[in-house]
Amino acid sequence: MTTREASHAGSWYTDDGPTLSRQLQSWLDQVPTSIDGVGQIPQPGARVIIAPHAGYSYSGPAAAWAYKCLDLTKWYPLPLPTWPLSPLTTDRQNSKRVFLLGPSHHLYLANCALPTPECTHYLTPLGPLRLDANILSALRLSQQFAPLPLDANEAEHSLEMHLPYIHHLLSRNFPSEADFPPLVPILVGSTSPATERRYGDLLAPYLADEHNVFIVSSDFCHWGLRFRYTYYLPSSLGDPSRGVSLSAHKHKQQPPTDPPIHESIAKVDRMCMDAVEAGGHEGFLRVLRETGNTVCGQHPIGVVMAAVEALREKGEVEDGKGRFSFVRYERSGLVEGVGESSVSYASAFAVI
Repeated sequence: MTTREASHAGSWYTDDGPTLSRQLQSWLDQVPTSIDGVGQIPQPGARVIIAPHAGYSYSGPAAAWAYKCLDLTKWYPLPLPTWPLSPLTTDRQNSKRVFLLGPSHHLYLANCALPTPECTHYLTPLGPLRLDANILSALRLSQQFAPLPLDANEAEHSLEMHLPYIHHLLSRNFPSEADFPPLVPILVGSTSPATERRYGDLLAPYLADEHNVFIVSSDFCHWGLRFRYTYYLPSSLGDPSRGVSLSAHKHKQQPPTDPPIHESIAKVDRMCMDAVEAGGHEGFLRVLRETGNTVCGQHPIGVVMAAVEALREKGEVEDGKGRFSFVRYERSGLVEGVGESSVSYASAFAVI
C-alpha cells in the first residue's frame, strides 16, 4: 500500500499543520453567514461546489467562500445550521463520500484517471484522507478510467490544493479521522464534449445519492502572453466571437482602455459563469468556443454539468435545483497592459 504525499506543502501552502488549520479557519470566518441573493449558508443540500486551486496566498480566501457554502450532511427538516456547525447529533446522517474532480496540468489525458489500487490515502499537513477503495474499484471495473501513476499524481496540484480544506471541514463535523467520509479523487483530462457526457452518465448515480459531496477544482481565466491568451472584447462589440487578440505589436505599445483589459477579462469570465449558472452543458461549451477562455477546470466542470443534465433528463433533479450559484470572484491582479498577466478565481455551489 502507498500514500500520496502532500508534495506541494511548504511551497504552495504551509506545511505546518496548526498554522494551516488556523489559516483555513480565518478565511472561513471572513465569509459572511448570509450572502446577498443566496441567503443563509450553508444551504441544505448544497452538495456540489466549484473552487480554485492556486497557491493559498492567491486563491485560499476565494476558495473559502465555496467551502463555507458546502453542506457536508444530509439534513432532516431542521432549522438552518449556524456557523460553526454544531457537534454531530442523531438527527442527521453524515455524508458517505467526497468526490473530488480536477484538471490534469502535467499528464496528457483524453479521458479521466484514478489513483492506482495500491494508493490508499492522500496525506495533508493536517492528517491523512482515506480513499474509497470500494467506489474506486467499481469505477475501474467500468474500464473508462486510466491509471494515475503515483509520480504523476504527486506532480499534480489541482486535487491536492483542496485536500487541506476537505480535512479541515471534516474534522469539524466528525469525531475522528476514522469517521471521515472517504475520498474519490478523479483527474479529468482534455475530454471532448461526448466524453464529458459519457462520464456524466457514469457519475450521475453517485451525484444523485444525497449522501455524496462533489468538489470541482478550477481556476478561471489565465490571461497574458505567458498563457498565450490575450483575448479582448471592446465595449463596442457584444458578440464574444468577435473578440480580438492583443498579442499584436500595436497593442503592446498602446493597450486599449475601452474597457480596460481587466474589465474585459471580468466580462469574459462572467459570460462563462453565467453559462454555468444557466445549467446547460452545451451552452457552457459554446461560450468557451467563442471566447477561448482559459478556464483550466472546464472539463471537470463539464463532466459535472453533464451529470446534472443526465439526472434532469430522468426527472431526478427537482425544479430549481441542480444549478450553480457563484458567490465569489477574484483575480490575482488588475491587468492594464498587455505585458501583464492575471489568473481568475471563482467559487460556486449547487443544491442537488
